[in-house]
Amino acid sequence: GTVTSVLFFHGQPCRLYRRHLPTRGLTRFFKDHKACGFSDPKDHHVVTAIEYQEVILACKYPKKTVSSRLEWKKLGRGISFVYYQQALQGAFKDRAELIDFSIRIKNVTRNDAGKYRCEISAPSEQGQNLAEDTVTLEVLVAPAVPSCEVPSSALSGTTVELRCQDKEGNPAPEYTWFKDGIRLSGNPRLDAQSTNSSYTMNVKSGSLQFNAVSKLDSGEYSCEARNSVGHRKCPGKRMQVDDLNISGIIAAVVVVAIVISLCGLGVCYAQRKGYFSSK
Repeated sequence: GTVTSVLFFHGQPCRLYRRHLPTRGLTRFFKDHKACGFSDPKDHHVVTAIEYQEVILACKYPKKTVSSRLEWKKLGRGISFVYYQQALQGAFKDRAELIDFSIRIKNVTRNDAGKYRCEISAPSEQGQNLAEDTVTLEVLVAPAVPSCEVPSSALSGTTVELRCQDKEGNPAPEYTWFKDGIRLSGNPRLDAQSTNSSYTMNVKSGSLQFNAVSKLDSGEYSCEARNSVGHRKCPGKRMQVDDLNISGIIAAVVVVAIVISLCGLGVCYAQRKGYFSSK
């Protein structure tokens, strides 16, 4: 309903609200109710659950009576009903159950994460007693297989960056790189697999950067994403580091110079023979 005013009754905060009473026709009637005993909406608790396991969203209320009326809502950009008119609604209909005023979700998904509010109303001598309780549900998700970017080839002495990323894990995972199945410690001096090499590993972003890659860095690289729920590893990919072929570059330059010279001589010869017009 729409809150129209707030008052205090015997020291307890009360509210007057209008409840919409739909009829069969187009006319709607409004009935005023007095509601006492609202709980502070800021007083809420956080519940943590692992995806695909079960969780209980508890609604703290002292006692249950036959005339008590219960509603559960999920809050967000809009408000969607979870429990309404004595029945579970929407996606919770087939995988949840009501226990007193609490809801047990049997198979939690990441889409269930968010803020929930239970609202209980019961008649009393002072009017309609209302109580609210807010619960925040956090769903922990294990990482998926991370996407790994490993170049197949590189030239020694150049800067090379390997990337690893997972978009599923919650909380955000940390990353570890492996070379030929052996874990890189993050300190190049302690890694026998990376002698004479210098690299920087960022466990938060999943980056492995070689400042000046060498032939000793050739090998198969894989990355693991890990958080408090689980861990997954990407398949290994080989990176081959080769030295710069100076002799090959010189030979290529010589060949190009010879070709350009021959083309120039051919043009001069054709011009002398009169193959080109005066224009």
